[in-house]
Amino acid sequence: MKTQGAALSFGKTWHRRLRPVDRSFSYGLMFLWLPMRRWKNQGLVAAPARNRWGWVSFYDRDHGLGGPDALAWVEQLLQEQGIQAEGEIWLQTLPRVLGFGFKPVSFWHVEHADGRLAALLVEVNNTFGERHCYLLRSDGTAASFTQSPDGYRWQGSADKVFHVSPFCATQGRYHFEFRAMGNWRSARINLADEQGPLMKTSLCGRLEPYNPQRVRRYVWQMPWAALAVIWRIHWQAVQLFWLRLPFFRQPPAPEQFVSE
Repeated sequence: MKTQGAALSFGKTWHRRLRPVDRSFSYGLMFLWLPMRRWKNQGLVAAPARNRWGWVSFYDRDHGLGGPDALAWVEQLLQEQGIQAEGEIWLQTLPRVLGFGFKPVSFWHVEHADGRLAALLVEVNNTFGERHCYLLRSDGTAASFTQSPDGYRWQGSADKVFHVSPFCATQGRYHFEFRAMGNWRSARINLADEQGPLMKTSLCGRLEPYNPQRVRRYVWQMPWAALAVIWRIHWQAVQLFWLRLPFFRQPPAPEQFVSE
């Protein structure tokens, strides 16, 4: 499916820590796939509530610098970085559910006019109220891009500069992989340090057109879905604490909001 409008996926996230203990967990979630330029210029037939309360909603201030127009911020960033991209800008993100939400990570997929990827922006939030973005250029030396008639595979890397967990040092290098095949989307982020692989994470799911009725059924069945995201993060932290893993104090935030 080559979706043109807003889409959603009842997908899954998976996380594995390799050292000093081997622990993994996974759970289901719902993420959004939003064509931000189309939404701005033409509107969407079906989409989450925007900047207002809804069963499922999207707030611009949850992204970028927290301003009223997240797309405008991304487009300004691309211009400042000399990235020419006349195609769609897709945002893959978790929604707010019943007005509440926490987004550990969101992905901005920036396309050329012919659909090829020009760049990816990885937007990370920690539980200390901080946010940082990693800008990944498709034509950079740390990137690899393979296009096919049904999709693409994109790989890139960036140094870790942003504090996420008190049980993980702010060092090492992220290795990213994004895949699109038909209506399937997956994002993988692996972290390695000087000792080797340390973390493996993924988010994946099959897209379907945004359906308000199905969204309401999902919220009715799981009204605590957004709260569960942050609860699971803290529950995993409690378990790591009891296992007496090394604790790393929160360092100052990076001077630059966006790093490459």
